Amino acid sequence: MADVVVGVQWGDEGKGKIVDRLAQDYDFVVRFQGGHNAGHTIVASDRTYALHLIPSGVLYPQCQNIIANGMVVALDALAQEIALFGDLKGRLFVSERAHLILPYHQILESDQEAKSAIGTTRKGIGPAYQDKIGRVGLRVGDLRHPHLLKEKIAQNLAHMRIKMQMRTLTDYLDTYAPQILPYVADTTSMLWEETQKGKRILLEGAQGSMLDVDFGTYPFVTSSNTISAGACSGSGLSVKDIKEVIGVAKAYCTRVGNGPFPSEEKGVIGEWLRQRGHEFGTTTQRARRCGYFDAIAVRYACRLNGCTQLALMKLDVLDGLEEILVCVGYSRGGEVLKHMPDSLQDIQPIYKSFEGWKCSAHARAFANLPKTAQIYINALEELVGVNIRAISTSPKREEMILR
Repeated sequence: MADVVVGVQWGDEGKGKIVDRLAQDYDFVVRFQGGHNAGHTIVASDRTYALHLIPSGVLYPQCQNIIANGMVVALDALAQEIALFGDLKGRLFVSERAHLILPYHQILESDQEAKSAIGTTRKGIGPAYQDKIGRVGLRVGDLRHPHLLKEKIAQNLAHMRIKMQMRTLTDYLDTYAPQILPYVADTTSMLWEETQKGKRILLEGAQGSMLDVDFGTYPFVTSSNTISAGACSGSGLSVKDIKEVIGVAKAYCTRVGNGPFPSEEKGVIGEWLRQRGHEFGTTTQRARRCGYFDAIAVRYACRLNGCTQLALMKLDVLDGLEEILVCVGYSRGGEVLKHMPDSLQDIQPIYKSFEGWKCSAHARAFANLPKTAQIYINALEELVGVNIRAISTSPKREEMILR
């Protein structure tokens, strides 16, 4: 059977720590969507690891790690990440069906951002997915046939309004393809076979549900399906293979890039959260926008994903606040909305106030939390309709409350 870990906010929820904590009990960890525009930060043995493509199970020797078909892969970024860990042969597999991000995709995305800024990382993710949907994309398996691959690239270049020399792309492929080819595999068949053997599989998403291309705050979204349904299309496993769906949320909320963010705090509280929570992007180091927990968005995301449990991250960041607000409703033009609207533009948050606490940091048992922190967590659980089974009280791997 397989379990899925998904973010239920706008990304950066702390999924890396949860996957790292869980991975010791799994045989395979599978990343099913996105590219190197997303990052997972893990703190283990006082060392910080910033992962962008390789699944978080890489820190456990018994885990095999799969970059699945739903991902888009920049060869240079993957080669650099592999080099951090040395030889990963036999422990890392890259789907032959995953699509390639090539240097011209980055140029195209930079041009798109210059014309209409969404707040992307300009790493070529969107254009690579556009090529995939447009049926002119190039896949990792094409690396096995370099002459045909270069012909396809030349055809794509001929239809683009950018200037890039074919020699540049040829040199790129000649440099990085040999480094990646030893890891290329039919990962879908591999997962089917391992499922039949009773192996435990953990599916790891990137970004968050509110950035899903269909159900997020469109058009300020990523280019893939970040919700649990994307775990099936992005890996080749079926819905019958999925058992648990573990949603991950911060005890507050953040967002990177442009787009609506109803509970954003632009003043003192927002800066407090940013500094206390070290809210700067793993991949880009961009400052994250910060605000209060949005229970409406999280409840919506939990329903989309079919979450069976929640992990609440960074509770300790709220330590020291006298009052903590939670968004419990939306209004627009004076009208209270009963459902999640298709657009969050011009939405006003409706808040409920909670008493703060002095210190939750490093707690490892729910009973050791301040009473007001317990009240806060129980209230969030009721508001979103899903049990909170794990609570993180510091960046360290071992400092986690399990309920």
